[in-house]
Amino acid sequence: MPTYAVSKSPEVQEALASGKPVVALESTLIAHGLPYPENLQVATDLESDVRSNGAVPATIAVINGVIKVGLTTSDLEMIASGSDVAKLGPRDLPAIVALGKTGATTVASTSVIAQSVGIKLFATGGLGGVHRDANQTYDESTDLTTLGNTPIAVVSAGVKSILDVPATLERLETLGVLVLGFQTKKFPGFYLTDSGYDLEWQVDSPLAVAQILKQHEQMKYQTATIIANPISEELQLPKALHEQILTAGLVAAKQAGITGKQATPFLLEFFHRETKGESLRVNIDVVRSNARLAAQIAVKLSELK
Repeated sequence: MPTYAVSKSPEVQEALASGKPVVALESTLIAHGLPYPENLQVATDLESDVRSNGAVPATIAVINGVIKVGLTTSDLEMIASGSDVAKLGPRDLPAIVALGKTGATTVASTSVIAQSVGIKLFATGGLGGVHRDANQTYDESTDLTTLGNTPIAVVSAGVKSILDVPATLERLETLGVLVLGFQTKKFPGFYLTDSGYDLEWQVDSPLAVAQILKQHEQMKYQTATIIANPISEELQLPKALHEQILTAGLVAAKQAGITGKQATPFLLEFFHRETKGESLRVNIDVVRSNARLAAQIAVKLSELK
């Protein structure tokens, strides 16, 4: 596992030193997942959600070549409004730091940075995974292989429904990543409560999750744990609308030659436009729910230790 030199905010540094619960938050959601200025408001709301549930938020990004764990208000503004904010996987960190540029961290890079400073919980919206037609394109998110060798707990609403869900679940099993359904045995589909695929393990409380995470750590596993937290049925996108727009979006992406790291932002923007903002509302509901749950789990894990 690489070692990362980071700058921790005073709040995060004090929390980690004293054993207080801390929740990592990614910055790609801010820079590339939501439009400005909604993204800045969501970033602020996420940190407030974590605090109101008893934990310290640690939004992660690279600002002018410095890896930061815990951002200032001006840092958040730069990430939210900047026109030249790179999307950073783990492999990009040496380049962005050496060149002194600014970038937003994905699930993968947020995970490795958070884990390197001792943060146990990370909240995001949806994970990356195996892309459709990956048997031809070999297109698979770095999130998967990173979670296969990074011991951190990630609260998410499953994987984005634009991906190949069953193939992603198979890869997670192969990589040894434990997937827990929070109050469900159905794997969520980001915009949808149920992706149509089952899970082996259901946990019904933050304490139960924390007990599993403590056991996971004691057994010295070097893999991640995913806590799959579905959006409620009344807040999900209507299934028929979802399928209609997903089909159209995949066609549009293919026609535009969109592949790799650009596929997810393209399809999320397509959903936002075609649902007249409704998918944006779901996206925000998802990530805020995950931030609250991650904070609750972090508190219980801190109490157990």
